[in-house]
Amino acid sequence: MPRRDRLALAFLTDDLRAPDIGDILVLRATDASLATVLAPERLVFEQSFRPIHDALATAGLRVTERATAPAAMAIVHLTRSRTENLGNIARALALLDPGAVLAIDGAKTDGIDSLARLVSTHLPLTGQFTKAHGRTIWLTRPDPLPPVAADWAAAAAPAPNTAGFLTEAGLFSPDAPDAGSLALAAQFDGRIKGRVADLGAGWGWLAQAALARSPGITALALFEAEGRALAAAHHNVTDPRAVFHWADVRTLPRMTPPFDLVLMNPPFHQGRGAEPDLGAAFIATAARILKPSGRLLMVANRQLPYEAVLTEAFVKWERLSENGLYKVIAADRPRKP
Repeated sequence: MPRRDRLALAFLTDDLRAPDIGDILVLRATDASLATVLAPERLVFEQSFRPIHDALATAGLRVTERATAPAAMAIVHLTRSRTENLGNIARALALLDPGAVLAIDGAKTDGIDSLARLVSTHLPLTGQFTKAHGRTIWLTRPDPLPPVAADWAAAAAPAPNTAGFLTEAGLFSPDAPDAGSLALAAQFDGRIKGRVADLGAGWGWLAQAALARSPGITALALFEAEGRALAAAHHNVTDPRAVFHWADVRTLPRMTPPFDLVLMNPPFHQGRGAEPDLGAAFIATAARILKPSGRLLMVANRQLPYEAVLTEAFVKWERLSENGLYKVIAADRPRKP
């Protein structure tokens, strides 16, 4: 049973009750299933990941990249980042009036049990619903808030990492540039020229490295689906040649004019397991937006099977470097669809 059914059942069994009036704020929801058990017009979804944001909007629901308005109730869906989760709990509490209910939903693999123990030491729980290898817990917003809530918010706030780049908890490799990006950047020899696209640009380290080492770049477009990462990239990449796009890379259309070169360190999971189809979709997009003589430079985990996709999408490709963890690949001349 997926977590959306667990949360829905908590409401349907009357263990968890929505307030009679007012907006219900939902942070980091992955789908619109709550709209089947609660009045859709009362739900406000906060989602900064573009594919889910757009799916919620297409379903006719209210969705925002960043919630700032007060709510009568809040629901926090857990992500894989404990610091991000605590930060979302602190933000949700700040948007609630004293006496309002905050619900938190997550699977055991999301760390719901340990998080529930931590939260309950500062904010007494008023109920819980256990189902499908996870829990929904809830509490009443006290007045005043415990001091630890400010600590949770501060720890999750954007801050410079060890490389001096602004990042925040929950983004990909927030503490430092990952080894894959470092391996790809080692191939930047100053000969990158023309219009360049960075697919899945994250908080901007790879784009900044390309711009700093390649004076021949005339423009560099950063495409990133996570709005929080793109906001950090805006801060980190100040070169006037940079242009920023909040976009689902997988669905980018052909562009005029097309790009001379694409850089990418594509994601290979959205949940906990590897999903090679994500990287394959990025390769297909690269071929679609490149000019006929264009080139792709990418890095990938060594074990991910992208070779067949590269052969289908490009006339030729080669490994520029490889170690026990990563392979850096160059592919040239995208095939016509």
